[in-house]
Amino acid sequence: MTRDVTNAPARGTTWTRLARYRVHLGFAAAIAALVLARPHPRAWLAGLVVAAAGELVRLWAAGHIEKGREITRSGPYRYVRHPLYAGSTLIGVGFSIAAWSIPVAILCVVYLGVTLAAAVRTEEATLDARFDGAYSAYREGRAEPVARRFSWARVMANREYRAVAGLIVAFAYLYWRM
Repeated sequence: MTRDVTNAPARGTTWTRLARYRVHLGFAAAIAALVLARPHPRAWLAGLVVAAAGELVRLWAAGHIEKGREITRSGPYRYVRHPLYAGSTLIGVGFSIAAWSIPVAILCVVYLGVTLAAAVRTEEATLDARFDGAYSAYREGRAEPVARRFSWARVMANREYRAVAGLIVAFAYLYWRM
């Protein structure tokens, strides 16, 4: 079996660099957003509910994904190709609501739009090349779902506790700023 890597992103492309440095960029964007935030009690609570829903989606996904080992097709991956990013988007929406600031909302939209688009583009091409087109079959709905139980061990192995900690710290800071 030979791998067709014609769709794989070239090393060093802008998309690849954005995807690779999205966490670092996220820290910078988070600091700016926390400075620009003007939290309000009702908005903070509403944002917390939305962000918590996003983190629940991420936890569910992290409990199913076997990063780099397979094309995961269980749990939320039966319904959405990128549930971790969908959860992150919900967290961003929730944070924007809680921050009660138009500049924060714009920053979140730009950051998430650019970095997640880069991540999706590079990951999909890489997965398709690595697994000999199996990702294309999954993307097109031709791959059967896989029955796999949710695993807290997988959540921990995928280090989702870092996202939970970040969410708690960010919302605690916004609460303090009220």
